[in-house]
Amino acid sequence: MLRLAVLAVGAALLIAGVIAAICGVPVVTLWLLGAGGVITAGTVFERVLYKPLQSKKPGAGWVKTDERFVDPNTGETVDVFYEPTSGERQYVSQRADRPG
Repeated sequence: MLRLAVLAVGAALLIAGVIAAICGVPVVTLWLLGAGGVITAGTVFERVLYKPLQSKKPGAGWVKTDERFVDPNTGETVDVFYEPTSGERQYVSQRADRPG
């Protein structure tokens, strides 16, 4: 719900920027298009950049770090694993530690 509201605000700013450009108001146009573009792009690409929780531990070569946090979306405690050769990180729910 919040995501849709933020997208609507971003789209409204982009539309207002186009209208301002048609009316010939350059400073307002740049601000509206810039703000609308950042809000819209940030909201759309946020899902791509956020790493989803894994349900099982990664395979060989992964090292469990001391990092642990509570995922704000699920409320689950998460362990962080690191792959030294690539630098990639994986976020694994602690439920993966429990059998069944």
